[in-house]
Amino acid sequence: MTNKAPVIEVEHLKKTFGHNEVLKDINAEVDDGQVICLVGPSGAGKSTFLRCLNLLDEPTSGKVLFNGQELTALSEDQLDTLREKMGMVFQQFNLFPHMNIIENIKLAPMKVKKLSDEEATAKGIELLKQVGLEDKAEAFPASLSGGQQQRVAIARALAMDPEVMLFDEPTSALDPEMVGEVLKVMQDLAQKGMTMVVVTHEMGFAKNVADEVWFMADGYVQEKAAPQEFFAQPKTKRAQEFLAKVLEA
Repeated sequence: MTNKAPVIEVEHLKKTFGHNEVLKDINAEVDDGQVICLVGPSGAGKSTFLRCLNLLDEPTSGKVLFNGQELTALSEDQLDTLREKMGMVFQQFNLFPHMNIIENIKLAPMKVKKLSDEEATAKGIELLKQVGLEDKAEAFPASLSGGQQQRVAIARALAMDPEVMLFDEPTSALDPEMVGEVLKVMQDLAQKGMTMVVVTHEMGFAKNVADEVWFMADGYVQEKAAPQEFFAQPKTKRAQEFLAKVLEA
């Protein structure tokens, strides 16, 4: 049986902003269907690392490969095509306030994938069902709670049929009672086999849903381990200190 190549490969990734070296030397692989949770203190470079995976932030040096293609070697058009395969969900929902929910979801599939209005609407309704919001198709973003808007943002990313979903602290801007509804949608996606890389402060989610937890601090991935192992017996002093703080809180 041949081993499939990883979906994402990162080789000697470095990223500096001015004199600030945010990512120092990162080597990592994400396999098809794997759920990776990136955890660590603020300022560790987790969000920058995620943004380097689809070149929203351009690496200073090193390589990022997606399905064997080196991203930094691609033209802007090729990169756009590739980005369609990597859905991204941010802390802020970034929905268009002047469009209703179904219009928000339909926009990219119609514009980029050239779906007809009818096809895009049918797909949008299906995705709204998936995130538990089929009754909100005609509503406008301002009338939705933060948790509902974030679920729409996930549906919108899924409308492009991505192979990988990147989540950058998707619950950090939400009131605590809305966090669960968003994590539930993400958990459902994981169970359906979606490849996911998630920057999160939600340790319960990392413990229950991740295949692997990557602990980032001081610009490096300092540990990679199965959740049970990481939370029970973190190997590095840095991870031990971090967990002592967050699990006490």
